[in-house]
Amino acid sequence: MTYYIVGLGNPGDEYKESRHNVGRDIVDFFRKKNGFSEWKLNNKAKALTSEGKIGKNDVDLILPDAYMNKSGVSLRGFITSVKAAHSAVVVYDDLDLPIGKMKISFNRSSGGHRGVLSIEKNLKTREFIRLRVGVTPATASGKLKKPHGEKEVVDFILGKFKKSESEELKKVYKRASEALEDVVKDGLEKAMGKWNSN
Repeated sequence: MTYYIVGLGNPGDEYKESRHNVGRDIVDFFRKKNGFSEWKLNNKAKALTSEGKIGKNDVDLILPDAYMNKSGVSLRGFITSVKAAHSAVVVYDDLDLPIGKMKISFNRSSGGHRGVLSIEKNLKTREFIRLRVGVTPATASGKLKKPHGEKEVVDFILGKFKKSESEELKKVYKRASEALEDVVKDGLEKAMGKWNSN
């Protein structure tokens, strides 16, 4: 079986390590950790790709090389049926989760995330796996400090993490990478049971 792990973000150095590029950065961390091939540009798909194996399963890593709201275009050449979409895992930033938290889900709403909306539109299905990673700071009591207003939200997600937040993210990258390995090795249900309870 082949799994497709997709990291959402914007291409270009100016977006590196921004909140909106968490998905892209986690998939690159996963690639290095598991000794997958170097990134190659697939011009036809407009994506960077890498490949390797986790256990007995083949894994294709995909980083769309287009801006976030066009992410889905890059997947059309790889994922050509609803059945194939069931083994796609899309990793992305989520404003509704605090930094340090992540959630695995399947066939859920996009929550207005433009990269996920683009994938739904291009694959003509919502039936794929999501690994949502929190990017919003929270108070000591757990209340999210979310930005309000379109400009504030855009400035926030395209902004960089604070130093203290970056330290927390390093732990998240490791956990997210392990969660992706579990999805591939043990299947969605087991991985959700393990990681969503943490």
